[in-house]
Amino acid sequence: MAVKILLASILVIAASLCWVSSADSTEAAFVKKTISAHKIVIFSKSYCPYCKKAKSVFKELNQVPFVVELDERDDGWNIQDALSEIVGRRTVPQVFINGKHIGGSDDTVEAYQNGNLAKLLGIEVEDKDEL
Repeated sequence: MAVKILLASILVIAASLCWVSSADSTEAAFVKKTISAHKIVIFSKSYCPYCKKAKSVFKELNQVPFVVELDERDDGWNIQDALSEIVGRRTVPQVFINGKHIGGSDDTVEAYQNGNLAKLLGIEVEDKDEL
């Protein structure tokens, strides 16, 4: 009986050591490193109208984000999985400023319109046009 318990315990421990979530993956490490290395990061897809809208906000603010176009990368699907694990959303765009997750397109536009985005970026904005 003790041997069966010991074997079961060993199997559980071995299985837990072999299991790696996507949050611990190479792609998750890439996401975290990218976010920490750049002031503004947008995980995007080049054809996505919501991504284009989020990117246009930064153009209005004369800011140049670091953009990762997931559809143009071989590992884009895996990066999107890692983003899902990290921020709890699989959709794009996902926007980060100074390491802080801002959200998607609607969140970014709202932060732009209410002035919070400029504050996070440490810039002053006179007039905001509707996007």
